[in-house]
Amino acid sequence: MKYLFAAVMLASAVVGFSEAASAAGGCGPGWYRGPYGGCRPMRGPVVVRPGPVVVAPAPVVVVPRARVCPYGFRWYAGRCRPF
Repeated sequence: MKYLFAAVMLASAVVGFSEAASAAGGCGPGWYRGPYGGCRPMRGPVVVRPGPVVVAPAPVVVVPRARVCPYGFRWYAGRCRPF
């Protein structure tokens, strides 16, 4: 009984895998299921060609120099002047 059960399990596994592989989603070989469930033919291989490499120059950032006046002075009329 034990060997019979093992043989039945092995046979069902072999049949299950062979049918699933050849069915291809129920559409047959050379076809596949589309997004809405319909069968569509498989096309040739998809080749993606890399695009051209574009190297842009780094942006130039110009930051004005900060005006730092000593303690007791302030920036006025283009130079540091005392309060």
